Amino acid sequence: MFEPAYQADVVVVGAGIAGLAAAQRLTGAGVTTTVLEAAHTVGGRMATEKVDGFRLDRIGQLLSTAYPELRRTPGLDGLALLPFAPGVLLHSEGRHHRAGAPAGVRSARGALHAVRALASAPRSIPAPRRTVNAPGPSGEPAAPRTRAGAPLGTAVDQARLGAALARLAHTPAERLLARPELPAARALAARGLPPRTIEGFLRPLLAALLCDPDLTTSSRCADLALRAFACGRLALPEGGAEALPEHLARSLPPGTVRTGVRVTSVATNAVTTAEHGVIRCRAVLVATDARAAAELLPGLRVPDFHPVTVVHHTTDEPPTTGASLLVDADRGGPVAHTALVSRVDPSRAPAGRTLVSSTVLGPPPPDLDTAVRIHLSRLYGTPTTRWETLVVHHTPEAVPAMRPPHDPRRPVRLLAGLYVCGDHRDTSTPQGALHSGLRASAAILSDLGAGRSMHAAEPTATAHAA
Repeated sequence: MFEPAYQADVVVVGAGIAGLAAAQRLTGAGVTTTVLEAAHTVGGRMATEKVDGFRLDRIGQLLSTAYPELRRTPGLDGLALLPFAPGVLLHSEGRHHRAGAPAGVRSARGALHAVRALASAPRSIPAPRRTVNAPGPSGEPAAPRTRAGAPLGTAVDQARLGAALARLAHTPAERLLARPELPAARALAARGLPPRTIEGFLRPLLAALLCDPDLTTSSRCADLALRAFACGRLALPEGGAEALPEHLARSLPPGTVRTGVRVTSVATNAVTTAEHGVIRCRAVLVATDARAAAELLPGLRVPDFHPVTVVHHTTDEPPTTGASLLVDADRGGPVAHTALVSRVDPSRAPAGRTLVSSTVLGPPPPDLDTAVRIHLSRLYGTPTTRWETLVVHHTPEAVPAMRPPHDPRRPVRLLAGLYVCGDHRDTSTPQGALHSGLRASAAILSDLGAGRSMHAAEPTATAHAA
């Protein structure tokens, strides 16, 4: 409970990762901060449900080991990121194809040399043939075989793709944000890559990274997502998505985060709560989701959203895809991507059990469970009728849409004393949410006096770590 005269320099409304990251910067600079969260847990959409010993993410957005804010944000130094197998595993025409894995080319110039060498090689490369796996002895689908090549096209096509990814990896983010802006689907056609490479790899990969099956996202934001993919590895936080906000919350000073407190209105110098009345402060940071932020800040634009459905299954007879992210290049069913999540992070399933998590983008089909099982049977090449459905999480407003024109650095300072942050102010990724928290905290510290403590407190150790 709050003391009747309780005050803070800054009140942060919302304990998602954007608000918690901002609180880390503020407390690290000696600014007294209180984080108010209406729910009884922190994390917002980065939530993990526990069912019979399984840890099941609600949305399951993919992280990248190349996200800079995962390294820079105080409080995340103890977060364990567990990577998938390099690249992704594409399912196309009844086969598995490893794609996007590092091929030993360390620079864009080296990749271009590889393109020229392959293009001048005096050999013919046959076009990939459609191959359908024969059923197994009991009539079930045979496990798809894994090989390199199609749907990426010829060896020259693959080298061109490697060169394009290498160029992105070595292009500063500021230059990517200055490029002409188009919907991502249209921009892909101007890449100079074969349609087979675009449709068979880049399009399904971007759909998975952006949670946008139609690729209406700004091409600039798509380039940032591809750059992170080219620079690092796709990964999951150990213990579930909730591990990220919980690490941030635990490393804040005791009593900073107050859950179960509903904020009903905000001003530049106070917030009004349903439980504790008015709490006075010197600045307010609204760090909720976009819709809740607009309710507290009338006039704030509410974006469209991409719906995401995550279906969690368990089985005693796991497929043989290992720790790979399996992406459907053919788009032959509702599942955009799937993985044996417990192979990446064993803590997410009890011993001897396998957790299979599958993501459906866009509106789900009417008979979701049946459609997903049929599709997973084809993707993994194994019967799924005996798989147990643990939980189905459908989130209609999972990810804010980033259609052009989209400003990934939308203002976080509304008025002196009133600020806003979240993935709806940056890019709709965990990296964007963390970065918006950094921008908001920097604006607050500047307005309050460059990070000096309002109560003459000594800077904490976190300030030096930042």
